[in-house]
Amino acid sequence: MNKCFVILFLIPLLMQAREKADIIVAKDGSGNFRTIQGALDSIPVNNSRNITILIKKGIYSEKLFITKSNISLVGEDRDSTRIVFAELRENWRKAHNGSDWGSAVVNIDSTVVNFTVANLTIYNNYGSLHPTTEHQYAIWGTGTRIIIINCNILGDGGDTLSLWNRANGMYYHANCYFEGWVDFVCPRGWCYITDSRFYGHNLSASIWHDGSSNRDQKFVIRYSTFDGVPGFPLGRHHRDAQFYLLDCIFMRNMADRAIYAPLNSPNLVPWVWGERHYYYNCTHEGGDFDWFKDNLSTAEGSPAAEQVTAAWTFGGRWDPEENMIPVLPFVSLPRPRQAAYNVKGSRVALHWIPARNADMHNVYFGKEENPPLVRSLQENSLNVDKLNSRTTYYWRIDEIAGTDTLRGSVFHFTTE
Repeated sequence: MNKCFVILFLIPLLMQAREKADIIVAKDGSGNFRTIQGALDSIPVNNSRNITILIKKGIYSEKLFITKSNISLVGEDRDSTRIVFAELRENWRKAHNGSDWGSAVVNIDSTVVNFTVANLTIYNNYGSLHPTTEHQYAIWGTGTRIIIINCNILGDGGDTLSLWNRANGMYYHANCYFEGWVDFVCPRGWCYITDSRFYGHNLSASIWHDGSSNRDQKFVIRYSTFDGVPGFPLGRHHRDAQFYLLDCIFMRNMADRAIYAPLNSPNLVPWVWGERHYYYNCTHEGGDFDWFKDNLSTAEGSPAAEQVTAAWTFGGRWDPEENMIPVLPFVSLPRPRQAAYNVKGSRVALHWIPARNADMHNVYFGKEENPPLVRSLQENSLNVDKLNSRTTYYWRIDEIAGTDTLRGSVFHFTTE
């Protein structure tokens, strides 16, 4: 056999061997499957370990049914790996005896636990093809421990992201972009969102919550930005709910209207636990409104801002930031978080979620914007001490994968 042919034949195999994904989906046939559903169907029913499915760039015109646990769907590129399908909830329900199962682009069964979507775009584009903005799910489901990270979740109608496990649903989303019409992010149960952007096209509400099954259920949003059409209102809820918005920025177009009960809706159920809308350090472009002034101290237990974390949100039932499976192709979720400004103590634990293919981590740390190398290690945490107060520190993680080095972004934090 020609030696050049052998080398060319082996290159994609070697590249695939370095990739730590379990299954690769590629439309051009270079992976294990051409369709995402085909990859999902290949996983054993009683799967108990995380299976990472890497989806190569392309537009996948599929409707997905997630019926198995411990699965991570990961795109090769956030904007170029796109799952796009047109479905109107009303049409689907008419044809399927009022069932929502199958009405979304991505449908998650009630038995599913530990399902992650990362680094891709999911888009229900029915409204772009037909003149309606009625409910169009990008993601709908009733599983729990659902993670969405570094994704675009888009819909041309209402209820874009609808995770609806009333009893024990827990959802974590970070570094995402959400877009849609009425109630386009509308969790039931417990939900924590951080470092994300919201864009609403309607004059009803952007966010919605159902926390009526358990007084502890809450919807927490931190370090995020809200924008939309002129006069877009922030949120509403038909049943008991509990909202926490901390360190959020409301753009100029947001209406001067507090989170409210839709009094004319036939679906309204009187709130048993009263108005529970809490804010801390939120700002509005063009001037703040009185209704979102700091009132975190009035919440049950009077939590301090630094207590309001993902682990706190889920009441100790789940700590996704501590135990997340590395799925992204780069370092994510640095702690202290990027630009943290009140870091306490002379000793700090640096922590991060590694890149998916990393074997080693080179840690750079110091007072300079281009910090020096201080340690190479396999663990994804490092204690640094002898820190000065009121000082800004810079750090970076370069990931070593085989013979390759992936240079990381520079993070910084300031001590108290």
